[in-house]
Amino acid sequence: MRLNTNYMGLELKNPLVPSASPLTERLDKIKILEDNGASAVVLFSLFEEQIEREDSNIEFHMDYGTESYAESLSYFPKAHEFSTGPGEYIENVARIKAGVDIPVIASLNGATPGGWMEYAKLLESAGADGIELNIHYLPVDFNETSAHVEKRYTDIVSWVKANVSIPVAVKIGSRFSSLPALAKSLEAVGADALVMFNRFYHPDIDLEKLEIKRQIQLSHSRDIRLPMRWISILRGNINMSFAASGGVHTANDVLKLVMAGADVTMLTSALMAHGPELIGTIAKDLIQWMDDNEYKSLSQMKGSMSLIHSPSPSTVVRDNYMRTLLEFQATNKF
Repeated sequence: MRLNTNYMGLELKNPLVPSASPLTERLDKIKILEDNGASAVVLFSLFEEQIEREDSNIEFHMDYGTESYAESLSYFPKAHEFSTGPGEYIENVARIKAGVDIPVIASLNGATPGGWMEYAKLLESAGADGIELNIHYLPVDFNETSAHVEKRYTDIVSWVKANVSIPVAVKIGSRFSSLPALAKSLEAVGADALVMFNRFYHPDIDLEKLEIKRQIQLSHSRDIRLPMRWISILRGNINMSFAASGGVHTANDVLKLVMAGADVTMLTSALMAHGPELIGTIAKDLIQWMDDNEYKSLSQMKGSMSLIHSPSPSTVVRDNYMRTLLEFQATNKF
């Protein structure tokens, strides 16, 4: 049974890739992921703020104005809260690459074109097999147009692609005026893959302390529906690889996403909840399902349920929307 897949030119033994998280920060943890069947790994992110903190004014600029918007209150960590600096991160990439046999994808997390992008070249020199640009940007300027927001993404990707030879994936959020148009623009500047989607961690309000509090909630299998929908729409129309991120917990989740058109499915929450052994369990369940349903390889099913294979793709989105509402109404007898 062939579970192998190709992700932005990297040949992987299966589609199960641990994404950037504390589980992918150190060599010892990554070796455990590899031993349990991970086909590649996306390293814990190097943040724009880490790189720029050497500027004596960085903490002032990071703090200034955060009180202006509830969404951005205490949003960025203080400079001293980062566990490593940029130099240590580069050394860590080289150490991890030398210590494992699976592809190592470094993660750069930033939002503004600037000097932090230079580190893409250093990551390549350190041995990274690819770079994931995690462009984590929350627009709060009322004068910034959607076109300007999207140009921010394409400018960053264009610069990085012009300065490295390894493949570059772009991790984006789902809230754009036109995701297909943005995908086309990223394809045009050379992006090799789209990672769908970035999860924005929304702040809560502590009613006892009357202050903003930060929290992380792990994903659930139901969360795959958003990336599944958009990957199915883009597959066959955009010449890039697709990684599904968010909600991958079981073999069934992987199967659905691959049928929608995903080349790889990324895991974080499931591994944090159930441990690295889950990778082997999912792989075994994938093989069992494929054997039961007479599939010999993952490539046989990849994209089989994408929108491009619909007999009437132009109407399927509206049709699904209306049918869902009608079926819900009929079931609940409103």
